[in-house]
Amino acid sequence: MTRSAPIPETITLHIPFRLVKRGGRKEMRLPEGATQPRRTDSTLVKALARAFRWKRMLESGEFATIAEMAEREGIAPSYMTRVLRLTLLSPDLVGAILEGTQGPEVTLVSVLERFPTEWKDQLMHFKLGVHRT
Repeated sequence: MTRSAPIPETITLHIPFRLVKRGGRKEMRLPEGATQPRRTDSTLVKALARAFRWKRMLESGEFATIAEMAEREGIAPSYMTRVLRLTLLSPDLVGAILEGTQGPEVTLVSVLERFPTEWKDQLMHFKLGVHRT
């Protein structure tokens, strides 16, 4: 096999990005206007799954109280209560999280804090309309 053109020894690529902390880990952020690939936040998806599982367990009568269920799961009742609030997120926001289009403002830390109960207010609070495609 022969080569018709010499291969350069050094190739330099310039890729504009910046490093930001997100959920305790560093992440590359592309410049404004650049399209970012969809990427689901597995920590956030796992928290959503737990919230809906725990809600189902309470509603079925498997556990009478959050305290009883938290003891069985080996976690603090206060944490379980905050995670259970995720079942109050709007369907649009839950869908965006599952699709990975929720935007950088929506992290596990941000959704475990207080958020509006009205779905339309949640979309504004988490700036979903700006990032969802």
